[in-house]
Amino acid sequence: MLLELSIKNFAIIESLTVSFETGMTVLTGETGAGKSIIIDAIFLLTGGRGSIEFVRHGEKRAEIEGLLSLEDDDHPCYNIAQQMGIDITDGMIILRREILASGKSVCRINGKLVTIAILREIGRTLVDIHGQHEHQELLHSDLHLSLLDEFGGEEVKAAIHEYGQLYKSYKELSKKVEDLSTNEQQMAQRLDLLKFQLHEIQNANLQPGEDESLAQEKREISNFEKLHHGLEAAVMSLKGEQKGLDWLGLALTHVEGLTTLRDDLKGVYDSLASNFYIIEDMAHELQGALDSLEYDQGRLNFIEGRLHEISRLKKKYGVSVNDIIEYGAEIEEEIEKIDNKDSILTSYAKQLDGIKEDVLVEAENLSAIRKKYADKLTTVIMQELKELYMEKTKFTIEFESLGVNFQKNGIDGVEFYISTNPGEPPKQLTKIASGGELSRIMLAMKSIFSRHQGVTSIIFDEVDTGVSGRVAQAIAEKMFRLSIGSQVLCISHLPQVAAMADTHLYITKSERNGRTITDVSILSEDEKVKEIARMISGVEITDLTMQHARELLEMADSMKQINV
Repeated sequence: MLLELSIKNFAIIESLTVSFETGMTVLTGETGAGKSIIIDAIFLLTGGRGSIEFVRHGEKRAEIEGLLSLEDDDHPCYNIAQQMGIDITDGMIILRREILASGKSVCRINGKLVTIAILREIGRTLVDIHGQHEHQELLHSDLHLSLLDEFGGEEVKAAIHEYGQLYKSYKELSKKVEDLSTNEQQMAQRLDLLKFQLHEIQNANLQPGEDESLAQEKREISNFEKLHHGLEAAVMSLKGEQKGLDWLGLALTHVEGLTTLRDDLKGVYDSLASNFYIIEDMAHELQGALDSLEYDQGRLNFIEGRLHEISRLKKKYGVSVNDIIEYGAEIEEEIEKIDNKDSILTSYAKQLDGIKEDVLVEAENLSAIRKKYADKLTTVIMQELKELYMEKTKFTIEFESLGVNFQKNGIDGVEFYISTNPGEPPKQLTKIASGGELSRIMLAMKSIFSRHQGVTSIIFDEVDTGVSGRVAQAIAEKMFRLSIGSQVLCISHLPQVAAMADTHLYITKSERNGRTITDVSILSEDEKVKEIARMISGVEITDLTMQHARELLEMADSMKQINV
């Protein structure tokens, strides 16, 4: 849920911090006070498109910061954050966005700089904002299939997985067939290029790791004098009269004669003897290394020429000799395929026919499962609409089969259709024009899908426009029921909705130093009565409207007791 929102220099808001509670929160106030601006701030905070128009006049940047909590350990936000390298501690997320007057945006999640795309991907799992005139997810026909799949749960998920495994194999084999079926001219040009490359690589007669061993040998020959001087000095320091080994041997002799006098010197003698023989062996190795040194200018010239040739091949075929050899093997295989493409294509075609049949079986099985859940979804949506006094509405889910034109998610095209008037055929949900009807349809669908999407907060921006009376009361009750499972924030002009709120925030604007200032306050019980009375009557508040407001609040309390 959204715990706190801080806004600075955003539109007409100079500085504002708002704390939010669980359940249902309603925001009311005068027109133009800044209610929708607060929702706009949340929209930008969760990855919405920004604009320099949001930066308060005369300021360099607008700043928005929100603190959200995740109460579910399985919330999808965790997986996304882990993939993005974002740490989430104690289930708390801080989103921050700055919009500069230059038009640039700076986004952070828990202090980590992220792109707007990442902010949007995280944000969509946390907050769902719906406005009266915005095209949200439920109105996007291309997302109706994924919504149906979410409703289908694990059974649909398992069927998609089975289909997906075969679909992947089908696409990979289809790609191989497509690559081999390219027109003759392109294929001939490709073959010539590959044969030239293979000839060049094979003529080089490269050996695995050759570039590294040659580079090491070049270093040794190029530093012959340094190596010779150093090895010679080391050998002379150890071997010969009055040198290291001579003195160490002398010490060994002295200690040996003392071991009969003190037992503790036997261990010293043994260690000294062991080290003497080790150093003696090392001296022999150093001498051997010195004797093997040979400066060969011809060999150095050969190595430099060979490394130059290898460097030229690396620029064309790989970053190392091993990469070049591997690339040569790959193009040799491709040449063989092109030379024998007819027989290979025949073999691929047989395999493709077999896989195609299996894919179709799984696709049809997936489609059948989807249709089963489509019937269930239709039933529950119709029930939700009935509770919103749209009992004569007809909701259907239309399927369009794509045949053998397999797609990543199967062969189904799915779109939601609805008819709000008896006798009228169902039309696409996206073409519903009535604002009041659209509000109720959206609320009904969100009541269902919010349980499957795991969204932390659901925000409604004046979605109750165009309704009144018993419909307004039904919308208010539906929003409250929705808030039992998800935090609900809503801007409303309906007293019925305001009465159902657990928390009532009142937005006001005033003038300070010639500038407009927006403030938010939490209304007490008495202040709620007065504000709801204002919403009922408009400008003039009478004793009758005050009484009506109290009755609305009492009715709301009774309804809450029944539903909680």
